[in-house]
Amino acid sequence: MSKPLSLPFDPIARADELWTRHWGEVPSMAAITSIMRAQQILLGQVDAIVRPYGLTFARYEALVLLTFSQAGELPMSKIGERLMVHPTSVTNTVDRLVTAGLVAKRPNPNDGRGTLASITDKGREIVEAATRDLIAMDFGLGAYDAEECGEIFALLRPLRIAAGDFDEG
Repeated sequence: MSKPLSLPFDPIARADELWTRHWGEVPSMAAITSIMRAQQILLGQVDAIVRPYGLTFARYEALVLLTFSQAGELPMSKIGERLMVHPTSVTNTVDRLVTAGLVAKRPNPNDGRGTLASITDKGREIVEAATRDLIAMDFGLGAYDAEECGEIFALLRPLRIAAGDFDEG
């Protein structure tokens, strides 16, 4: 986890004031800056929890995805699609999980060019332990109650729809 800044003022509110004086009021600037800072804080906290398991949050997400799949395995292309990351990132993530013994890879019998990634028993043990720890720290969102977490999800959903993450239908 990163060291608290402990500043005597809110640097984003200050930046917003200065921005407004210089370029006029643009509420989206303060919003995006707050979102980006929140992402830094949360990723730091979550990575600190999963690091003792030899994971990053990206690797943890891949293990969770494999855990949720019916057979405990998915094509690499499906992993990238579901995690919304580039194929190169999926390959890197899965290869590191393979090296750690948490995932195995094999040719996809349904696609001669494709590869299946499957979670190992060790991977299942690690993802269960890491998940317990992440739940215990509320995934870094302990400053919010359940209703507020729901509001955050709802507030960011239109942004994800506009980006084409999924069809609203």
